[in-house]
Amino acid sequence: MGYKQDLKRGWSGFSNFAISFSIISVLAGCFTTYGQAWNNGGPIAISWGWILISIPILIIAFCMSELVSSYPTAGGIYWWSARLGGPVWGWFTGWFNLIGLIAVVASVDYAAATFLNALLGLYELDFILNFADDKSILGETFVLFVLILALHATVNVFRTNLLATMNNVSVFWHVAGVAVIVGILVFVPDDHQSVSFVFGERINNSGFSGGDNGGLFFFLYVLPLGFLLTQYTITGFDASAHMSEETQGASKNAAR
Repeated sequence: MGYKQDLKRGWSGFSNFAISFSIISVLAGCFTTYGQAWNNGGPIAISWGWILISIPILIIAFCMSELVSSYPTAGGIYWWSARLGGPVWGWFTGWFNLIGLIAVVASVDYAAATFLNALLGLYELDFILNFADDKSILGETFVLFVLILALHATVNVFRTNLLATMNNVSVFWHVAGVAVIVGILVFVPDDHQSVSFVFGERINNSGFSGGDNGGLFFFLYVLPLGFLLTQYTITGFDASAHMSEETQGASKNAAR
């Protein structure tokens, strides 16, 4: 790579995989943006969105995999851009990557604060803040948001072994969580929607075009807004590249 190795390679290949798997987080991504997809397209946006949007995302992931196998650097995509396209491309890529990281951390933690606020309100917790009423929901959510951000910052300050362990556990948590949810949806209800409903029902609660769900505007604007569920969920997988300098056998393990 042309520079001295400073970081300790204490992560296994599984830990490297686990951080990207945890950041993608099917559970967090789907629950956070489910309403967005349902109101902007409906079932057709959710079902076809996973199929259509996953393909270009996988192509990007395969390209990144090839790059990290040749350049396993913590700089990730901005370093690759600077190396292969020049410093200008590296500058723009680095800033866009930073803005994206800030935005996704804020959105995920704010979503966590929103769900936690609802959970505490369900149990009518009244300690320092009164979660039992709905008079200061936004204020309470913001306080929880700041606390969650501080907690995550603290975890990242400590040795990376702790982060690796948490991500390893997260993999099994996500797999088990998804399996339980799918099992409940399949086996608990007495009736299920038809295949035509899942792959063909269109909903337009976006406020555009008077709720029309069959015109050109629906397919060119409203439906892509519903596709954001998939786009928002399958993101952050470049984390494996950013952790490559702390991963054993990074040229192979980070690329996988």
